Amino acid sequence: MKYALFLGCTIPVRAQNYEISARRVARELGIEFEDLTDLACCAYPMRSASEKVATVLAARNLAIAEEKGLELCTLCSACTATLTEMNEHLKQDEKARKEVNEHLKKIGREYKGTAKVRHFARILYEDIGVDKIKSKVKKELLSLALAPHYGCHYIKPSEVYGHFDSPENPHTLSELITATGAKLAPDIPNSCCGGAILGVEADITLTMAKTKLDAAQSAKADAIVSICPFCSVIFEDNQKKVAEKFEKEYGIPVLFYPQILGLALGIEEKELAFRLNKVKPKDLLAKLASEAA
Repeated sequence: MKYALFLGCTIPVRAQNYEISARRVARELGIEFEDLTDLACCAYPMRSASEKVATVLAARNLAIAEEKGLELCTLCSACTATLTEMNEHLKQDEKARKEVNEHLKKIGREYKGTAKVRHFARILYEDIGVDKIKSKVKKELLSLALAPHYGCHYIKPSEVYGHFDSPENPHTLSELITATGAKLAPDIPNSCCGGAILGVEADITLTMAKTKLDAAQSAKADAIVSICPFCSVIFEDNQKKVAEKFEKEYGIPVLFYPQILGLALGIEEKELAFRLNKVKPKDLLAKLASEAA
């Protein structure tokens, strides 16, 4: 089970704990990652400025994966949506495909339309499977109540993803969480983190983030579980700003799913890079340690 790992731009700079824990969990589950050093930005930030440039940039990444004959495994939901949308567009539009290949020809590459892109969480759900993950669990996280955060780009636009999960009532991440033995915190809204407009209307972003943080706090969730680095930036890096703006106190850890799964698989905490989390999950880890004692 081998994939080309696509990290994008945010993870190597702001979410190294996501990469470290994903690589460790993948190894535990028999997933092999190949690092393709020529990969560049997915093109998401470029789309609002130039769709044509963004299409060529995405096609270049897809062409590199095609050359290796490997499926791209993404960790970032925005990268997943951008590369998947561009891939589907180019597969269906011969004129666009020809135009893109005129540019790629200048650097000795060609987009053929055989590339495949999936998010790591989707690969865990579809290729490993919930039942197999349950069978690998060594330490059930029975005392934890966790608030899943799907984010927008993991499930939307659903048509380019083949409707693998419902955009209105998603379930795949919830199933992956409960496979660890943890409970789902109740009444957590399936809402946007607000990250897409952070650079334009920061106050609106903080207000949107407050909705999720308030729900997690009311539900007494031990942590919010994210599968997108930028959603985590909003809920974790900006948690103090939300608290200050609305005169609240949170202290809610925001963990990446591989960190949670890694604990359940019996992987050492230090190998899951909790030290890099901005809101330290000390109480959560202490709760698990006291159960094991």
